[in-house]
Amino acid sequence: MTNILELEGKEIIRKVISQIQGNDFDATNLLQAHKNFTETKSYDYICVCYSLLAIISYNNHDYEKALSLLNDANLTAKSTTSKLFAELAQGIINLGEKCTDVALLNFKNAKLLAQKEDEFLMSDYINARINQIENGLDFSLPMKSDPLVSLVKIGRSISALTDIDVLLKVIAEETKNAIQADRCTVFILDKEKNEIWSKVALGMEEIRFPADKGFAGYVIQTGESVNIEDAYADPRFNKDVDIKSGYHTKSILCMPIKNNNQEIIGAFQVLNKLNGVFTKNDEDLLVAIGGSASIALENAQLFEQQKELYKEQKQLFESFIDTLAKSIDARDKITSGHSSRVKLYAMLIANALNLDEHDKEIIEKAAILHDIGKIGIRDAVLQKEGKLTDEEYKHIQEHVRITHDILEKIHMSDDFKLITEIACSHHEKWNGTGYYRHLAGENIPYGGRILAVSDVFDAITSKRHYRDKMPIANVIKILINDSGSHFDKNIVDVFLAIPLDKVIDVFLTESHIVFKDEDRELLSRYNLLDIYNFINSESSKEIVDLFNHYYM
Repeated sequence: MTNILELEGKEIIRKVISQIQGNDFDATNLLQAHKNFTETKSYDYICVCYSLLAIISYNNHDYEKALSLLNDANLTAKSTTSKLFAELAQGIINLGEKCTDVALLNFKNAKLLAQKEDEFLMSDYINARINQIENGLDFSLPMKSDPLVSLVKIGRSISALTDIDVLLKVIAEETKNAIQADRCTVFILDKEKNEIWSKVALGMEEIRFPADKGFAGYVIQTGESVNIEDAYADPRFNKDVDIKSGYHTKSILCMPIKNNNQEIIGAFQVLNKLNGVFTKNDEDLLVAIGGSASIALENAQLFEQQKELYKEQKQLFESFIDTLAKSIDARDKITSGHSSRVKLYAMLIANALNLDEHDKEIIEKAAILHDIGKIGIRDAVLQKEGKLTDEEYKHIQEHVRITHDILEKIHMSDDFKLITEIACSHHEKWNGTGYYRHLAGENIPYGGRILAVSDVFDAITSKRHYRDKMPIANVIKILINDSGSHFDKNIVDVFLAIPLDKVIDVFLTESHIVFKDEDRELLSRYNLLDIYNFINSESSKEIVDLFNHYYM
């Protein structure tokens, strides 16, 4: 008896959830469910009833009762399921009161709970609401469905979307609510592969099947709509989907989606009308929704194609940059990897400064290209093992001007002009005595100041033709002493504060030495300034020795 009452109560909850999602607010059946759960002492499900009753009361403009029921739900929520519905009810009410940020937090809490346990399959509903809020789409509490209002809401909701995955979910969710059905799937025709796919189907991430299979395949191939009252009585229905998912399909409305040229680009498949069967009015509404949806879907697909094209162009550009940088490595093996390490040090500084992704990308490209001008330096000077003469030093200084001359000939965007400016300013000094334009202070591009620190640090911590790498104490002393004259002091301070494990990762980029986990954990607590202060301290000798083990 207990199990039967509880099962009946759960079935009522499922129906009420479908009704609420389909804009139908009736507490009658829910009161029966509450009675069943009271008899079986199923307190967690009583709490679910409180949450659903709060939503219904709020929709009926009984704010005081809604808050009272919500309070009861929060006080009695113990299980994951009951907490999920309490958060969901709070989210809906907060949203209705225009507390959007709080509502979003409620829905995200509900999402986390649904990931642990989702007995009533609320994940799709919760995700759709989160997507709507985060994308600034039209969202109001469900009300009695008016086809014209539903159509306007759907048009407004999808017109601003360019992410096809989000778009598919929003169209499906809004269509389901507008037509008052239990589920909706939006299928897209992939002409190249002759397949139909969707990311909204029975909770799956993605389904894909031949374009002539199922009802969706039928309407896409024939252009005919299908309205079936009893799916199992139709031989075209594939029962395997229900068997695999545990879902029971009753009524089906399936209709092609056509673009402005009347070409079929996909299909709607709406399942299980909440009250009765799908009507001619439902068919007309779905045709109207399809008009808005087809434009949005084609725009989203075009946007995806543009993104792919941009990605390909970006990859081509980056491979071109890498090839330029490697051409310098090929000239002089002993300095091989310098540009790559300067890039990594620059990115450590940029991350520590919390620069935005756009600025970091520009500085990264400039770092890779900063020495490209050395392609114009004579081998006898570039590879000389002894000290350079004054004339030779002046010649090698020319590489910065050559860098500028090479890069400015590449016709790109304003971003690339900025990359050029940064790349050819890495030898400028804060006091204006650098080269080649003798810029000073903040007239030096910010990225150029970052590269100046990164370039010098790598140069004196790397082996050269005429010397070995410099002891770390001397390296840090140079950075400190030259702050405010050669370097921007703020950038040096940031660099010296970077955890040692990140600096060592750059040291080891071209080494076969393994950075032990226990050493990484220990060294991550210190920075280069700490090492400088520890040099003459016996108590910290272990830290200095460990750092030098990886440095040397």
